[in-house]
Amino acid sequence: MAHVRRFDHIGLTVADLASVTAFFVGLGLEVDGTGSVQGEFVETVCGIPGAHCEIAMLRVPGEGTRLELSSFVAPDHAPGSPQAMANELGLRNVSFEVVDLRAVVDELAADGYGVVGGIGEYEGSVRMAYVRGPEGIIVSLFEQIG
Repeated sequence: MAHVRRFDHIGLTVADLASVTAFFVGLGLEVDGTGSVQGEFVETVCGIPGAHCEIAMLRVPGEGTRLELSSFVAPDHAPGSPQAMANELGLRNVSFEVVDLRAVVDELAADGYGVVGGIGEYEGSVRMAYVRGPEGIIVSLFEQIG
């Protein structure tokens, strides 16, 4: 029996909501909404008494799937592993198809965000690179070439 109706969003917890939002807007995502969530609902869902977070919902223009960025006001966020590599357990990357991978990588490098390894090409069909964005978030960028 299929329970899932659709894919809705990926959620990332961040410390600096404004800078991480700006990073993803710079890649071409649009802010779909912002807000503050606190009270019984979020405490129940997160299992954290006194939880209060600020949220920004982003989306690729014309797409339905969203990226939720949350920053906890209370309790303070717990540090993660900002240098996590692809083989560490947990959510390791958020992936987007881009038009000109080299141009995007160069633009991000100018802003201080470098590739984790390099730009790889797979069997003449795609080019891909992992970029370490703000707060150590790995963003997988790929370009169809074949």
